[in-house]
Amino acid sequence: MPGLSKLQWLIPGICALFLAGCNPFSEARPMMTEYLERLARVLEAPAVSLPEELPPASQLPRRRDRVLDMPELDIGMLEFLSLYGCELQYVVGEKNSVMGKVMQPVNRLRYEVRFIRAAEDCLPEVDDEELGETLAEAIESKQDSLPRAVWNATWGTEEIENLFTLSKGFYPVGEGQLPVSDLLRDLEQLSETVTALSRQQLDVSLNNLGAIHQRWQAEYRAGQLVNSARLLIATLDTGTEVLQARLAERPLCLNGKPNNQSDIVHSFFFSVYIGEVQPYMSDVSRAADTLIAGFADLAAKQEAQMPEAFGGWARRHLQAGEEGSLWHQLDGAMMRHTRHWQQLLEQCGLRPGA
Repeated sequence: MPGLSKLQWLIPGICALFLAGCNPFSEARPMMTEYLERLARVLEAPAVSLPEELPPASQLPRRRDRVLDMPELDIGMLEFLSLYGCELQYVVGEKNSVMGKVMQPVNRLRYEVRFIRAAEDCLPEVDDEELGETLAEAIESKQDSLPRAVWNATWGTEEIENLFTLSKGFYPVGEGQLPVSDLLRDLEQLSETVTALSRQQLDVSLNNLGAIHQRWQAEYRAGQLVNSARLLIATLDTGTEVLQARLAERPLCLNGKPNNQSDIVHSFFFSVYIGEVQPYMSDVSRAADTLIAGFADLAAKQEAQMPEAFGGWARRHLQAGEEGSLWHQLDGAMMRHTRHWQQLLEQCGLRPGA
């Protein structure tokens, strides 16, 4: 029967989907919940669960607290410059247009760069002394404010809010570095652009900024990494408490001789902790060591322009070496948890790497 034949083909696929949905190790939070439940069971300890509240994190500071004010040239000066017959005339005219008055940060950066370049090209052609002085003042003013425009075109954009949002769950399980590979390439290009502009190297191309911002708009990986760091810290610290309590009791093995329970614990350690949890920890750590560290370097290059409200956020969410940062907490949680596992298994002569 044709209908029965189709149903027979569908059943394996439906079963596969059902089994995948029941696999607690396919997503981050169920994996951590399963790990803690099984850990307590194999150690014959009281049941534990993930804390309801993960370690604190916050969204990027509000845009009004991130965007820097851009000093504007005197209206009279702009009108004066717009009358002179060189490329600068058209640049100033665009800024004075209706669209020019509501420029997005990346377009404002492009304008600032075009203004400086056009003004520098125009200056040798100026015969009028007063106009020459006015133009030189305008160039100096724009050069001084260029770092602010660069900051706004990176950290002041709406798109970066999407990239760092905390509302899109956790970093995906089992995908390694793949989810952040395109973002890393973008970040490398952006970092080179910021470095060039900080040195007043105005011939650097800004054409790729729009594509970078579009990817930020569509991605959530930085925020997912922050969430996963919080999840791992909570899981590992809770698990460490379970291991500490077990270490305070009678040894897992008397006289260092393995027994039935130690075999179960040893098997759990390799099949679940080493086989499932640790690969995810490694994926998160490696992605953070590249993507989050890259954004930390980008912020450090612009530290002179960094608003105070942003500095506190950056220390918590970007900077691995800061005492109060999530990444410093995660490193400590991983080291403590691994050390306690080693101490427990050492009671049976089963310490990893021994």
